[in-house]
Amino acid sequence: MEWGIYTMIRSKFIGGLKPVLFTLPAMIPFTVFWLGPLLYVLYLSFNEWDFMSPEKTFVGLDNYINLFSNPAFYQALRVTALFCAGTVIPVIVIGLGLALLMNKKLKGSAIYQVLLFSPWVTPTVAVSIVWSWIYEPEIGLANTVLSFLGFEKLGWLQDPTWALVGVILVTIWKSVGWAMIFYLVALRNVPADLMEAADLDGANPVHKFIRITLPLISPTTLFLFIVQLIQALQAYDQINVLTQGGPAGSTRTLLYMYYQSAFESFQIGEASSIAMTLVFICMLLSLLSVIFSSRNTHY
Repeated sequence: MEWGIYTMIRSKFIGGLKPVLFTLPAMIPFTVFWLGPLLYVLYLSFNEWDFMSPEKTFVGLDNYINLFSNPAFYQALRVTALFCAGTVIPVIVIGLGLALLMNKKLKGSAIYQVLLFSPWVTPTVAVSIVWSWIYEPEIGLANTVLSFLGFEKLGWLQDPTWALVGVILVTIWKSVGWAMIFYLVALRNVPADLMEAADLDGANPVHKFIRITLPLISPTTLFLFIVQLIQALQAYDQINVLTQGGPAGSTRTLLYMYYQSAFESFQIGEASSIAMTLVFICMLLSLLSVIFSSRNTHY
């Protein structure tokens, strides 16, 4: 009797432990490389530290109060919002347009797809260096084309009015091929019988696109929107190579402000508060993605 009870308890204990053992290989790197550093950054955000002193000074919420009362923070937040809007929406729209074109099975479409996708797999630093040559004020390709068309040359990366536009164009050019591939897969999964039924009902291509195609590919659109938005919040390489946050802070995003606070000013507490603000924004976007996904499950 006692042996039976012991065996039952042992089997239940091992059975309850199995899920933990199966997830342990994934939880160890998650804890070491994500959760642990995140908690440490949260701790640093309540301290004042110059990255070199052996001691840290606890300041409570002072870093957050100073951050939210700093006009530079709101300028960086505005630049971040403009950068996100200027990259996410065009990437989705242009990516969908290219996917619709490639879905028509044009001759040589496979080659075009490879060419359009190749910027995505090219390192951002290399892409940015090439575009810095294109944006060169005197002999760059961009101003050469503008001059040929009869327009005035622009100070692409030197003018505060156009610097952010220049960075946005680079980001769009790099990302549209990636969005195109996802939309191609989604378009090819649209049931052909729905299109045939719409043809029998006399629907024109515009109606079919609005009433059938767009609703069925909406999960892909939602996925691309959230992922592109998070990537836009994390954009760093192209800004660092092309403008270093200038001129006059016109391309300084929240992430680049974090970099400058941490590794140029050595204000680790302030930088950590910026990092936690970005984490909060990313978590909010993730929550919104879950909410919108649940609302679109009927498609």
